[in-house]
Amino acid sequence: MRIIVHGQQAFGEAVLKALIERGEDIVAVYCSPDKEGRPVDSIKTLALEHDLPVYQPKTFKDPDVWEECKALKPDLGVMAYVTKFVPEEFLYIPTKGTIQYHPSLLPLHRGPSSINWPIIMGSKKTGLSIFWPDNGLDEGPILLQKETEISDTDTLGSVYFDRLFPMGVEAMVESVDLVRNGKAPKIDQDESKSTYESWCRKDDVQVDWSKPADEVSALIRGANPQPGAWTTHDGKVLQVFDCVKSSATGAAGEVIAIDDNGVTVAAGDGSIVLQRVRPEGDKKLKAADFIASSGISVGTKFG
Repeated sequence: MRIIVHGQQAFGEAVLKALIERGEDIVAVYCSPDKEGRPVDSIKTLALEHDLPVYQPKTFKDPDVWEECKALKPDLGVMAYVTKFVPEEFLYIPTKGTIQYHPSLLPLHRGPSSINWPIIMGSKKTGLSIFWPDNGLDEGPILLQKETEISDTDTLGSVYFDRLFPMGVEAMVESVDLVRNGKAPKIDQDESKSTYESWCRKDDVQVDWSKPADEVSALIRGANPQPGAWTTHDGKVLQVFDCVKSSATGAAGEVIAIDDNGVTVAAGDGSIVLQRVRPEGDKKLKAADFIASSGISVGTKFG
C-alpha cells in the first residue's frame, strides 16, 4: 500500500519510524509548518533522513492541498497526533481511507485533553482508539480499541508515556495490517455515550482542599506534568506534582505534618502528602528542598 503519514512530535515520529522499519511504502509525510525560533519537528527530521517527501500546509481546507495529495495516489492515510482540522475532502483521498489515533476509549473523552480528564474524574480505566475520522471532532467508526487500568498512583505522564504511547504505536501498525488484509472493521460510535471535554488548563486544576483526598489526589495526578495542579502559599502560586494520599486528618488546606515523606496537607477527608512542587518563579523541587527554602511549618495554610 502507498501510505501517507500525518503527524507531529514524538508520537508521530514513533509511528513513522515503526512503519519505516517494517518497510512500508510511505509516499509522503505531512506535518505542521515550521515555527520561527523553535526546533524542527522530529517527525520532519526523521522523514528527511529517509528521503521521504515532506508537506507542511498551513491549512487542509485548501483545494490545492487536496490536488497535491491526489497526485501522490495514496492508498491509506495514517494520522498520528494531528491537531489541525483535516476535512473529509482530504481524509477520503486515499483509496482505503484514513485512520487516526486518539488516546481515549471513544466515544468517551472526545477532545484535546483526553488523557487528563479520565484521571481527574476518578476513572479506573482508559485506553486508546484507532478510528476512521470524518468532519466531526473525534467522531467516525472505530477500527480497534485497547484498554489500560488507571491506578491510584498513575499520573498523566505514566498513563501516556508508559502505556498509551507504546500501545498506540503498536495499535497503528496493527491497524495498517488489518486495512491491508481487508479485515479492518468500521464500528459506529454510540452517540448516547459520547462525552467531550476541552483543554485541561490552569483554571481547571486549582486545588480545592475541602474536597475529599481521593478527588484532590486525582486532580493533582491528572495534571502531572501538564498543566500542573496548583494552590497558593504566602500569596503566590505553588504548583503541586508528585503526591500520595494519607489517612491523617485536619483542617482543610492546613499543613498537619512535615517529615521525610514530604508535606502533609489536610483535605476534606484524609490528606495529601506533597512530594514534589514548583514555587512561583522557581523550578520543580523535592519536598525536602521546598521545606528548607520556604519556611513553612505545621499549621501553615494553603489555598
